[in-house]
Amino acid sequence: MIRLYVSSVIEASADNVWARVRDFNGLPQWHPGIADSRIENGEPADRIGCIRHFHTRDGGTIRERLLALSDYDFSCTYEILESAMGVANYVATLKLTPVTDGNRCFAEWSAEFDCDESRERELTRTIADGVFQTGFNALKQHWR
Repeated sequence: MIRLYVSSVIEASADNVWARVRDFNGLPQWHPGIADSRIENGEPADRIGCIRHFHTRDGGTIRERLLALSDYDFSCTYEILESAMGVANYVATLKLTPVTDGNRCFAEWSAEFDCDESRERELTRTIADGVFQTGFNALKQHWR
């Protein structure tokens, strides 16, 4: 099993960043790699078990299920149901922690997944840099 972890400090309060990232259907509003998104079956985007169906800007299609959402912990956990990336048993968590020294938050995005051994390095780099760090960079840019 592959384990990824990416973290960053964002110059905005956890409340403000959470307001931007909390919407499970809101990726296109803050992540530059996501073209569009919809929640299947018209369910609310904060209902545990809802499924988001989205397209990446490079034409990929991904379906993910919301597993946990906590406004108290500023965290969201989800799993990939379908993707052409070649991952299995993929579960990820995005979590924010208030930084008490200033108006900032500590952002963490982690994932665990299985994949073919020959693709471990490629997928690790793609997800860590192309998804997680790219998302954090976009959030940091928003509050500059």
